[in-house]
Amino acid sequence: MSYLGVGVSPGNVAGATMKLNDRKVRLTELILRCSVCALALVAAALIATDTQVKEIFTIQKKAKYTDMKALVFLVVVNGIAAAYSLVHSVRCVVGMMKGSVLFSKPLAWAIFSGDQAVAYLTVASVGAAAQSAAFAKLGEPELQWMKICTMYGKFCNQVGEGIATALLASICMVLVSCISALGLFRLYGGNKARQSSRW
Repeated sequence: MSYLGVGVSPGNVAGATMKLNDRKVRLTELILRCSVCALALVAAALIATDTQVKEIFTIQKKAKYTDMKALVFLVVVNGIAAAYSLVHSVRCVVGMMKGSVLFSKPLAWAIFSGDQAVAYLTVASVGAAAQSAAFAKLGEPELQWMKICTMYGKFCNQVGEGIATALLASICMVLVSCISALGLFRLYGGNKARQSSRW
């Protein structure tokens, strides 16, 4: 009988729309967290497994990610981001199965703070690694730093792929932190709306 308007109030329609929007936001958050987990793992694996041996005269020089501290930082941060996202992906799946919505302000603050910290870490690690990669690719003539990538082409290409993948993970993590900010600030905005509706 809802087609006649009987039993339908603006509150019911708004509540149904809100539930649908909450489901969409939770699904988006789950997809983004799974993407961060997968992309961060791929980035860490690409960089950590990258080596190249070059023979200069009779001396063999091996290029590996531990030679550049920025790449070590990138691998560690991507490992942290992948583990963090995996834990929160499980939390999202459990929340979606139970149908529960986050109402606890301390928990919302903890999730928001964790997401912000991981987002900042991923952005910082990508920036540091990109700067180091630029020095390796272009060199620095004023400081007499040579172009390393002319000697270790395969190594540099795989590091570039790892940095690009880490950049995608970082962008996804920034979007996740925006969603957690929305979830947190919604807890504070909803009370004002409820109070004004009572008047």
